[in-house]
Amino acid sequence: MAHLLRGLTADGAIRVVAADTTDLVADAVRRHATTPTAGAALGRTLTATNLLSHVLLKHPDDRVTLRIDGGGPLGGIIAEGGLDGDVRGYVARPDTAPPLRDDGKLDVGGAVGREGSIEVIRSHAPYGDPFSSSVELMSGEIGEDVAGFLARSEQIPSAVLLGVYFEGGVVHTAGGVILQAMPEAPDAALDLLEANVRAFGSLTDGMRRDGLVASVHELTWGMELAWMTDDALPLRFACRCSDEKALEALAYFTPEERERMIEEDGGAEAVCHWCGERRWIEPDAIRALADRGDEVRCPDCGALWYRRSGTVTMREGEICACGRPVELPS
Repeated sequence: MAHLLRGLTADGAIRVVAADTTDLVADAVRRHATTPTAGAALGRTLTATNLLSHVLLKHPDDRVTLRIDGGGPLGGIIAEGGLDGDVRGYVARPDTAPPLRDDGKLDVGGAVGREGSIEVIRSHAPYGDPFSSSVELMSGEIGEDVAGFLARSEQIPSAVLLGVYFEGGVVHTAGGVILQAMPEAPDAALDLLEANVRAFGSLTDGMRRDGLVASVHELTWGMELAWMTDDALPLRFACRCSDEKALEALAYFTPEERERMIEEDGGAEAVCHWCGERRWIEPDAIRALADRGDEVRCPDCGALWYRRSGTVTMREGEICACGRPVELPS
């Protein structure tokens, strides 16, 4: 089972957040039918989101969104997760399959691209507005980019190791580790950590050889690591989509467009871009949207302005796409 562990070196110099995300990434790859390269990029991003949740968030209801767009053929990646261990995400072009690198490894950096940014959005529910910060990508390999974000945006020196290993076209091993310098960490500890990381090599090679826990101990050799997690936190790919949310999405279509869906297709299929779940919506449910009588639409073009159930797309005094001033009920 996918899980996350937290630790701290005995001298308090280095914080460790480590995760085995093999099952989680395998589920995501299956749901989105990705190629190995796209799956590796998605898996690294999902894993990084799990790790960042335990670095950046404090409240149990907070969420962190990681968005990566490097201008490459993959088209971008987005993942969202929280302290509960649930994470979801997708790639824009899951069928991306560039040639292997010269060393025979998947070219994740080439697929992601290097001319873009990494953005982290923290949603502080139930209080406060979302806070977003971004920095330029360093390599498109994701691990180095997350480390660069933490160093430049958060001023936290960090080593970030991420990996997804495919065997026979399926996910065999996936995981990630963040090693973070605590305030006033001595130079000797940072030098030792840097040497350990440099000598360690690939995270998935280490996990395949010895497992996650032994790999972390190797990365923190000479530092007397103490685990802070009595029980590993379970991780899973989990979406918050539902039948009701799928139906609500049809509110953005005009009643005429919804009726055409019924006439031409006998209903409507809604596909969640976060998880790939497909839902079939029957005609009676579609027609019931209009029967609720809570939609406020433009009298000229039929665009949705407001729904009393909570959807607000336009505000009083704004101008509709057709040029008519928006007038909402008081």
